[in-house]
Amino acid sequence: MDITITNKQLTATINPKGAELNSLKSNTNTEYIWEGNAKYWGKHSPVLFPIVGTLKNNSYLYEGQVHALSRHGFARDNNFTVKNQTEDSVTFSLSSNDDTRRVYPFDFELELVYTIKDSTLFLDYVVTNKGDKPLPFSIGAHPAFALPGKFESYSLQFEQDEPLVSTQLTDDLLSDKTDILTAENGILPLTYKLFENDALIFKSLQSRAVTIKQDNKNILKVTYPNFPHLGIWTKENAPFLCIEPWQGYSDSPETKGNLIEKEGIILLNSGDKYTVGFSVKIYN
Repeated sequence: MDITITNKQLTATINPKGAELNSLKSNTNTEYIWEGNAKYWGKHSPVLFPIVGTLKNNSYLYEGQVHALSRHGFARDNNFTVKNQTEDSVTFSLSSNDDTRRVYPFDFELELVYTIKDSTLFLDYVVTNKGDKPLPFSIGAHPAFALPGKFESYSLQFEQDEPLVSTQLTDDLLSDKTDILTAENGILPLTYKLFENDALIFKSLQSRAVTIKQDNKNILKVTYPNFPHLGIWTKENAPFLCIEPWQGYSDSPETKGNLIEKEGIILLNSGDKYTVGFSVKIYN
């Protein structure tokens, strides 16, 4: 059964499967999360763990053994338990089990902590190493925001006025080719043509916040203070946009496949916790 948290300004609904945010509504009943129509993309806001993006050959090497692991990992497909809940916050938990160890031989706990404060939803990811060896992982967000009306009426306002250098994907892997996007005063007009080669992937940005605007009016703001990478994605003619703060990204075609050496991987010592999060501020 879905879990709802609320205050006077926002209501969020989360599905325990994947601890996935399915709905975020303002007090005017405006929906800000993509409905998940499978015609375009059948998800809303999956968590990406223990990898972000695609592994070369959908596999990795660890201690001499090859392990298969599909795009974006397995957490989004697992059922989480509710650990704590109040009117305006809820904590979901997923712990390693026999199924996860078959593809990822590590002991961990992954918590997703949702909290509403005023007109902002906060989502914190907490990873705990429950094993006796370093835990290698990446983690990322994939929220899809509903964009009703004409897609070209929307734009993105980056926090900093900076060069927007996007790394291209080739067969779902990161190539060495880049595009420099045209933005004026940090504002990038949205067109479907931007995404004709899949997602925009920014391996390095100064901006730690992006605002969706429609006809120069602020709609919502995604702030990601401690995520070093960012993905932005939609599909042709789809009425949504994903703004994806990441720690990690897809392999390159040249990778040797060793998980410990993977770009963007975090090595968490036994018993330690790693916390990172982002927020979504709604403008009514």
